[in-house]
Amino acid sequence: MQKLDPKTDGRSVDIVAENIDKLKTLFPEVFTEGGIDFDALKETLGEYIDGREERYSFTWNGKSKARWLAQTPSTGTLRPCPEESVNWDTTQNLFIEGDNLEVLKLLQKSYYKKVKMIYIDPPYNTGNDFIYPDDFRDNIKNYLELTGQVDNEGRKISTNSETSGRYHTDWLNMMYPRLKLARNYLRDDGIIFISIDDNEVANLRKVCDDIFGEENFLCTFLWKKRTGSNDAQNMISIDHDYVMAYAKTDQVRLNGLSKDFSNYLNPDNDPLGPWTRGDLTCNKTASERPNLYYPIKDPVTGIEYQCNPNRVWAYEKERMERVISEGKVLFPKNGNGTPMYKRHLSEVRSQEKPFSSIIDTVINTIATKETREILGGQYFDFPKSVDLIRQLIGQGTQKNDLILDFFSGSATTAHAVLDLNKDGDNRKFIVVQLPEPCDEKLEAFKTGYKTIAEIGKERIRRVIKKIKEETPDYEGDLGFKVFKLDSTNIKPWEVNPDNLQSSLEDYISNIKDGRSEHDILYEILLKYGLDLTQPIEERTIAGKTVFIIGYGALVICLADDITLETVEDIAGLKKELQPEIMRVVFKDTGFKDDVVKTNAVQILKLAGIEDVKSL
Repeated sequence: MQKLDPKTDGRSVDIVAENIDKLKTLFPEVFTEGGIDFDALKETLGEYIDGREERYSFTWNGKSKARWLAQTPSTGTLRPCPEESVNWDTTQNLFIEGDNLEVLKLLQKSYYKKVKMIYIDPPYNTGNDFIYPDDFRDNIKNYLELTGQVDNEGRKISTNSETSGRYHTDWLNMMYPRLKLARNYLRDDGIIFISIDDNEVANLRKVCDDIFGEENFLCTFLWKKRTGSNDAQNMISIDHDYVMAYAKTDQVRLNGLSKDFSNYLNPDNDPLGPWTRGDLTCNKTASERPNLYYPIKDPVTGIEYQCNPNRVWAYEKERMERVISEGKVLFPKNGNGTPMYKRHLSEVRSQEKPFSSIIDTVINTIATKETREILGGQYFDFPKSVDLIRQLIGQGTQKNDLILDFFSGSATTAHAVLDLNKDGDNRKFIVVQLPEPCDEKLEAFKTGYKTIAEIGKERIRRVIKKIKEETPDYEGDLGFKVFKLDSTNIKPWEVNPDNLQSSLEDYISNIKDGRSEHDILYEILLKYGLDLTQPIEERTIAGKTVFIIGYGALVICLADDITLETVEDIAGLKKELQPEIMRVVFKDTGFKDDVVKTNAVQILKLAGIEDVKSL
């Protein structure tokens, strides 16, 4: 029976190893003795190699380490918290509490190229923002220390002050690996929206050009965040913020806004259907387009009409005569006025109009009031409005798509998704929030909220409650599963040579103390790259708990004292459920004896189950 290796299976996907495998598939000739011959690779790529010592690039101190950090696997896991969740067994929505860098690594296998839209509202780097100091050696230990879950030896989370000397650098080193990983989540028709202000908008554009490709830049949207400031520096009131948008590929197209056709009527029972009056001229002068400057005649009254020399007819003379003969020109009844074009609804080429680069939405004071009303207190100073996020989701997704927000903050994105779904849609969200401590002097802490993540979860609960009260017949997904980042459930192999006997006794079980079967279950799902909202059936088979995931695609039994009866009944699931492929995982120390362990593999093979592993 093959074991899940803690050194490899206890980590998230190894992006470097996967990239090397892809390179080996494309260019097998450049590999020699297990390594890459870069001279051979350069020869293979030929003219696409830029060998110049000086060339255009965007770099900063720490970029190489930031890139490396994005590629190092995580040794963490996500522990389920049903007690903090709503509708745990049925919901497709996720709230994950933890460092978003580690979470993005852990979810890579499960959600690779499955996300239609990402929206994030990262720290703006104003000098007062919470900047999370990543650790290149052990980021899980670093996370647990900084969030107070283990002794931190005096290390603190701090703001990124301009006096630090690494003002922009620290922000870039924080953003780069997260955006690098985020790109892997997007579908080929996926889109990312990033809220930002003037402090880092220029650097964000360069970073995103580097990661997503400058050819995939869509727009930097503007939206008005306030009405004006009386103490504006230089007498300039900066009243706007930005939302930067990048596509994954050239397949991306926003949905646009529905056009208003209410002015299309059919008072004359025109067989071509409803119509409206349209302009018959164009924005050209007679000197620019002399062939469009001529008189036209009403065939009924014989009255001639000349266009304005500063705004000539839209058609040349021959085509205009054809349009008139088709009854498409509406002449004034009394000879006074300008002829108009009779535009039928059937001529309209698109039902949508483009979404403006200037977003019309509510200002921050309204959004703050909105959040205060939901939570019952003033816990956030500058939350984004639900309307802003709702508009972006409406433009970037369809009704069944998945939305990711890994800087969740007050959970506005989750709120917007739930709000949009009231119209019968079934969008799903994954939101990630660091358990950033609430300032003890502020109202949130005094109310009982210890972290920003706690406030976000409570907001989602209250939104769900409100929707239930307002629409009691609503049958959509009103729930979310909570997971929390932690170290792996599997003990690392760290034997103390000075106390060998005690060390070996500790490793009789390789599962950490205090970890439940459900903790281990979800870690296995992550390692296999399965969706955390997969349907999981829990059965008792021969007195042992067995988890059936994905209707039999994966079967997990983490019980102790497993007998052949249990193994034979698990083998019978293959015939009962008839999955195309069934994989089975046991706990390595869970078998009653070695005979059962050895025979288990053969019994399962006879049932057509080849993939059997132990943990």
